[in-house]
Amino acid sequence: MTMPIYVPPEQLIKDRAEFARKGVARGRSIVALEYDNGVLMMGENASGSLRKMGEIYDKIAFAGVGRFNEFEMLRIAGIRYADLKGYAYGRGDVSARGLAAAYSQTVGQIFTHEIKPYEVEVLVAEVDGGDRPAQIFRVQFDGTLHDERNFGSIGGQEEELRSRLSADYRDAMTLSEALATAAAAIEGIEEREISHGDWEASVLDRTLGRRKFRRVQATEIETARS
Repeated sequence: MTMPIYVPPEQLIKDRAEFARKGVARGRSIVALEYDNGVLMMGENASGSLRKMGEIYDKIAFAGVGRFNEFEMLRIAGIRYADLKGYAYGRGDVSARGLAAAYSQTVGQIFTHEIKPYEVEVLVAEVDGGDRPAQIFRVQFDGTLHDERNFGSIGGQEEELRSRLSADYRDAMTLSEALATAAAAIEGIEEREISHGDWEASVLDRTLGRRKFRRVQATEIETARS
């Protein structure tokens, strides 16, 4: 009888983390940036139909990098989670904090128990109609949950982006200033210029009605950077 090969648990976790980290690194980075009226999410995406960002619920948005099919499954699961909780309790009970915690548990469970971990990282953001600061959460491929302040980033060069945003961020920026800051940070890390049509950007705007999410048009990006 052949004995199974023994792999120490710490080596197994290390190998899974390295595998997932390489998958995430192949994705284009996305930043989330708080501005005066809400939260901007922005990243490079040359596809006109495959979106990396989307609305989850009234005041909650999602962004993902890595394997598209995996973060798309998480996005759809998040919509179902929010709809069910909002129906069973109340719309005000659906929060980015609860959704991010659910994502953290799901991704962490897959990382620990499944043969192949998810090669994804996600951002979850929320605004309200008042003056409270926006909430931004980052979930890593192993389920680690981070509560970000003012800005956050995911993708292959997230550490460099956070360092650059830390130097460039200012309180109460306008949307145009936030667009220019986010674009400059990503282009600075990539060391190349990205055309206006290759950006994907969306906002949670607290001045809107019940649904705070909207997509930013290429013309708005072009105007902000001119």
